[in-house]
Amino acid sequence: MSTSTVRSIIDALWGERDLALPAETEQRVKRRALSISQEHLRKVVDLTRKVPQMIEVFIKNDRDETKRFFDEIRSCEDEVDKARRLVSQELAEIGAIMLSREDFLRFTNLTSEIADFCEGIAFRIVELMQHGWNIPMDLKEGLLKLSEAVLETILRLRETMMVLSYGSAKTLEKAKDEEIAERSVDELYGEIEIKLLSSKVDLPALILLRDVLQLLEDSADKAEDAADAARVLSFTM
Repeated sequence: MSTSTVRSIIDALWGERDLALPAETEQRVKRRALSISQEHLRKVVDLTRKVPQMIEVFIKNDRDETKRFFDEIRSCEDEVDKARRLVSQELAEIGAIMLSREDFLRFTNLTSEIADFCEGIAFRIVELMQHGWNIPMDLKEGLLKLSEAVLETILRLRETMMVLSYGSAKTLEKAKDEEIAERSVDELYGEIEIKLLSSKVDLPALILLRDVLQLLEDSADKAEDAADAARVLSFTM
């Protein structure tokens, strides 16, 4: 066998190896991207859990506990932001080898907005407490019910993300649960908004309460958008 023939065979074998590596590597980096995105979402869930807890102490008129929850939520929001930057950094290092990296970025950016909204809710509740405005108990209880419904949408989103590696069919099935939870939020939001606008709450308090309502609904909307992003990701896993 001539030297040129041997060289051709070696080149062909190395060419096959180079073609095989990217596919193997892409699966590995996809698993890594999924893992850090799930960890980011876990931090968002932990933060969101604190909102109904904060509203419970708001109902009890416990200023110290309300302030403590606000500080915890701000700290958790910082952790979410750090996790989001880690996702961005990892995906930047991966480079063009993973075509779905933009979808992962979109997912984490959407869920990070939920954390931002929660921080905004906590800030407004602290302001309501500090000014001591008279807020009817049924409105406070309505806020609690709505916040629990919002948390449910985030939990359903987490379930959707956890089954992402099992394929698109399983992901789509779980995403439907998130849609159902989001519709419940919409219905509650409408009921409580009408109740608020019909109340005799002082105008500054009414504005803050309506902001809280809007931020809660926005959180559920972002969860629905993130579920859509998860659907897209499921077709690339």
